[in-house]
Amino acid sequence: MYDFANSGYTTVVLTAVFNAYFVGVVAGDGADKSGAATLLWTVAMAITNMLVLASAPVLGAIADHGAHKKRFLALTTVGCVLFTALLGFVGRGDVALGMTLVILSSFMFASGENFIAAFLPEIASQKDMGRISGYGWSLGYLGGLLVLGLCLVYIQWAQSRGEAAVQYVPVTMWITAVMFALAALPTFLWLRERAVPQALAPDENYFRIGFARVKHTVSHARHYRDLFRFLITLAVYYCGINTVVVLAAIYAQEVMGFNMQENIMLILVVNVTAAIGAFGFGLVQDRLGSVCTLAITLLVWIAALVVAYFTETRAAFWVVANLVGVSLGSSQSAGRALVGQFSPPERSAEFFGLWGLAGKLAAVIGPLVYGLVTYVSHGNHRLALLSTCAFFIAGLLMLLTVDERRGRAAAVNPD
Repeated sequence: MYDFANSGYTTVVLTAVFNAYFVGVVAGDGADKSGAATLLWTVAMAITNMLVLASAPVLGAIADHGAHKKRFLALTTVGCVLFTALLGFVGRGDVALGMTLVILSSFMFASGENFIAAFLPEIASQKDMGRISGYGWSLGYLGGLLVLGLCLVYIQWAQSRGEAAVQYVPVTMWITAVMFALAALPTFLWLRERAVPQALAPDENYFRIGFARVKHTVSHARHYRDLFRFLITLAVYYCGINTVVVLAAIYAQEVMGFNMQENIMLILVVNVTAAIGAFGFGLVQDRLGSVCTLAITLLVWIAALVVAYFTETRAAFWVVANLVGVSLGSSQSAGRALVGQFSPPERSAEFFGLWGLAGKLAAVIGPLVYGLVTYVSHGNHRLALLSTCAFFIAGLLMLLTVDERRGRAAAVNPD
């Protein structure tokens, strides 16, 4: 249910509505011919993920030691809901305010994503982890679908009354915040913290413990070598995933000429195919193996982006978008499950903090590369999209070095 809850934020704010609104209205004043507004958006995403990059492993270690995962999850949830609601006050020309609030809201979202993922080894055995992760991720896409659908209904009603984006986009932020808060309630009512807190010595504090545990994990990288190999691999191919997530609607708007309603319809359909991909690949992942499943999804990513580069018609772009949807849900779910399989349960928040670190490093590099290529090429989004394909090719080659069986054995026998 938390996957269901937080997906509305990433779908509406980062993927379909606010990102296009920021580029086209807040910073772009109707068009982004120079690529400057796109670059500002990618800079905001880079700053967010640098903050997560610096904090995730230590916060995860602190949460493990004190059994504070649920408490930290509550704080990040309240923060994301609050800052999302405040995005409703961002209008034309409010570039600094918009960037500040989207940085704060997405920082809270990303940190909460790490904490909820860290519950996975507590609630699923290794043999079921791929399936459970797939269920969660597919339900998450349905959550994003619901919230985006509500926003579309409101936007159509508002446009029928002659309202402009500066009038109806703020309301979509409030719809997203309320739905996040309501859908997250079952998590806080029924999910138990199964970890046992460890006593804090008189001369210790949580931050010192957090840094010490991260240092210990890194010093034992040889034992968890497949985990660390996979985290580096994940950081590479996630550069591509994060780029597509935060810039797909902008690409559709600036290159294919989609308006906001058409963008929302596109993302709605992609959410359906992403849910199907996460669910379907989740069912077969525990049979094929996570590495094999992930390799298949990366091949689909590569094919989709190459086709997108040559696509001129809207019909062909819809086909590409649905290929992306199938590979999006499955690749994210498979990656999360593989980290869970490689993580000892007693260090799950710490290792999922490293997962968050890898993902957020990718979220700094990937979108920023896209933004810079667009800016340097004077708004050539096609070239920027093609550059994104390189991340998936490199990730696929690196994935071949990960030994799934050895990684699982290291998690079962941490000593």
